[in-house]
Amino acid sequence: MSSADASVPANLGSGHPSEPVIAHIMAQPGVQRTPSPKLTLFHRRGFVTPDLCRALIALIDTQRRPSTVSDYNGDAAFRTSETCDLDPTIPIVAELERLIIDFIGLDPKHGEPIQGQRYAVGQEFKAHTDYFEPDGVDFHTYTLVAGNRTWTAMLYLNEPDAGGATRFKTIDKIVQPETGKLLCWNNLRPDGSPNPSTIHQGMKVRAGSKYVITKWFRERPWGWAS
Repeated sequence: MSSADASVPANLGSGHPSEPVIAHIMAQPGVQRTPSPKLTLFHRRGFVTPDLCRALIALIDTQRRPSTVSDYNGDAAFRTSETCDLDPTIPIVAELERLIIDFIGLDPKHGEPIQGQRYAVGQEFKAHTDYFEPDGVDFHTYTLVAGNRTWTAMLYLNEPDAGGATRFKTIDKIVQPETGKLLCWNNLRPDGSPNPSTIHQGMKVRAGSKYVITKWFRERPWGWAS
């Protein structure tokens, strides 16, 4: 179902330190790294097939609900998409999980459940980072068990008719949606502290709709405070 390399996962723990993860990703075919000293960002075109993308879109459409964020910063329109957690026992979700783990090489125990998102016309996700700010609202609630986020893998499932690009503000890089293209980046600095240069924006969809998959990894095995 995919052209991704189905090698045995490297099991590189949480993703910190980052050097083994970077080496694992760069060893795979078709990977391109954004040349910047400010953040570690990769992309790979054709990571999954259009058929798998269409199947995942159909699944998202059966389960989507309004998206939320940990801190809206006083802006009710900060994130206006729809989202869903995808059941890992569903075969196409399990297949995608395997492909992402193989690609990034991290211990699957450190991964959050895969999420699917849909953006309709006018919907967006304003500039944000994927890690939880140490001085942010409910930081300890979100990080108590599994710690902060280390790596992000984001997959475009389609190409909207207009808009919907992802902009990394610090390096002013705009990535256009492309069916089956994977983005992957490290949310931390080399010393393990959160990297504010990873701030990025899901720009407004101007025509059509946009579907993406996101999987985050944590410092410690995934779990949630009771």
